[in-house]
Amino acid sequence: MNSVPPTRSSPRLLAGKHGFTYVELMITLAIASLIILGLTGVVGQALQSQDTVSATNQLTRDARFAMQRMLRTITHSRRLLLPFRDKPASNWPENIREQTVPPSAPIGDSTFATAVLAVTLPAYVDLDNDGFPDADDDRDGLIDEDLPNDNNHDFFPGIMLIDDDGDGQIDENPSYWWDDDETNAVYNEDPLNGIDDDDDNNVDEDTASDQNGDGCPGVCGVDDDGDGSIDEGNDDDDDEDGNTFDDPYDPVVFYLNSGSLVERMPAPWDTDGISVPDGPVDGRDFIESVIADNVTRFRVERLDNGSVFEVIDLTLELTSPLTGETVSLQAQVRVGGAL
Repeated sequence: MNSVPPTRSSPRLLAGKHGFTYVELMITLAIASLIILGLTGVVGQALQSQDTVSATNQLTRDARFAMQRMLRTITHSRRLLLPFRDKPASNWPENIREQTVPPSAPIGDSTFATAVLAVTLPAYVDLDNDGFPDADDDRDGLIDEDLPNDNNHDFFPGIMLIDDDGDGQIDENPSYWWDDDETNAVYNEDPLNGIDDDDDNNVDEDTASDQNGDGCPGVCGVDDDGDGSIDEGNDDDDDEDGNTFDDPYDPVVFYLNSGSLVERMPAPWDTDGISVPDGPVDGRDFIESVIADNVTRFRVERLDNGSVFEVIDLTLELTSPLTGETVSLQAQVRVGGAL
């Protein structure tokens, strides 16, 4: 029987059976590299877009939280403390307080543009959980009914550490701590009577310890506390409870500090360790918390709409340090609107 001798396969036939040639392999790698490079760019753009959307969403959440925090406080407060109404004698608008990051130029003779919102503490706040509103300092069921000379009881002109009148200065003339509107050491010039006694376009913003300035405890000729007696006690005792000026304003303050919006809340306990001149707890005791970072604009305007109601126009702007994306919120709100 004849046998067929083995034959040698051609190189091309072997390559087809066992793999690629070197040239084919290089071409395949080059094509794969281009595909991978393209996919990497697409994935990178998708991740970058996702980061941008995430940063914007977080910025929006932060802005909404801070705005809602301010709106709830304003609508449950009984009195707007800052901004003041515009004062005719100055060349800057006290009723508009605007601050930006980087700082914007001040207006008129003001030396630094500062933004601040301050209202009296709402009755729903009870940080020490004692069953009494923290704003009811004397625990008599009434709020802000018996003010001292220093309306905020913090021993500083106006609100301590705050530029009350928008002139760029903080707590000027500190020895005149009863000057509640920071008007050049003039104090107790506007009693609680619904009249602009000092002709500065503001009403009842700097009262004496005899709040209505009538020289009587409470209101002259009236049994204020319903005990059957009229005008008993000291003329500084506005609620005729036997104690004098024992229920000051408790300011909640919102202000901008280096790009952070800060909320200052009065504390019903001793936070500063100072017990003089009249006890450990006073208007110098407070806690602060940052309610928004990356703030680039904070604007507060006290609107003069001819109404008996006080209305505030708020603008809050946050800018992402990563993307430069900006979120801006604006709202108008009536002081005490929820009461």
